[in-house]
Amino acid sequence: MKVTVVGAGAVGASCAEYIAIKNFASEVVILDIKEGVAEGKAMDLMQTASLNGFDTKIVGTTGDYAKTANSDICVITSGIPRKPGMTREELIGINAGIVKEVSSNLVKHSPDTILIVVSNPMDTMAYLVHKSSGLPKNRIIGMGGALDSARFKYRLAEALGAPISDVDGMVIGGHSDKGMIPLTRMATRNSVPVTKFLSDERLVQVAEDTKVGGATLTKLLGTSAWYAPGAAVSALVQAIACDQHKMFPCSTFLEGEYDLTDISIGVPIIIGRNGIEKIVELDLTDAEKAKMQESAAAVKKTNGLLEV
Repeated sequence: MKVTVVGAGAVGASCAEYIAIKNFASEVVILDIKEGVAEGKAMDLMQTASLNGFDTKIVGTTGDYAKTANSDICVITSGIPRKPGMTREELIGINAGIVKEVSSNLVKHSPDTILIVVSNPMDTMAYLVHKSSGLPKNRIIGMGGALDSARFKYRLAEALGAPISDVDGMVIGGHSDKGMIPLTRMATRNSVPVTKFLSDERLVQVAEDTKVGGATLTKLLGTSAWYAPGAAVSALVQAIACDQHKMFPCSTFLEGEYDLTDISIGVPIIIGRNGIEKIVELDLTDAEKAKMQESAAAVKKTNGLLEV
């Protein structure tokens, strides 16, 4: 199993580290355009192998896509990160050109690959890859919902005073501060609805804290977060590589599901060796359906800024 990560920044390096540590991949290639950075991070990570007990080979390269050839899975993290006060949508002008070029080069050298898109604005970048790469829709996955759901579970556990292993919950909709839809109604603690433990007011606060999870970290760190995004990517990569048939909410190209068409947006999917094995349609309330339509309208507005 060969995995390529494009972008050797904090997010890309975290992706490579978590994938390597889990020891299911034979090789991880890190590619970046900045001379020596990918090679240096690959070497640094390889020097942890004996300490962390993994045998995955990690290779770095400056812009040589030939070294990514025959990758089973490719992760696109490249692009400029958010700065404090910046929305994900404001990144579109620069990142669209980067993502289009990167995906084209990856598919050229690995025509059977599965692409995982991390670059922001993530739903729009996933949509761009759908429109420009020529890959079937089951082999293009936007990471956002997996990360948003992890942040939701963190906030739920915090509110409940419970260990995170007790908590389950999901975020659907667009990967943006206003577009996320934390499904508090469906969230549980050991199969018991969290509504049994938390007031409506507290759940509203949990949802709002989840929506601004990325912005909160950007304000604290001065740039985008990297540990949780890297962990979210590694979970998706492992689900594909090990054919786990796990369910994650991810940005997926819809053709009628959820009454939406010609859009990539976060919905629950089953992930296995073929990438997206199935789109799961939830029974949403009228209020949740309205939020989904509102979120989709915002994503489509951003998509309208693309040149595809």
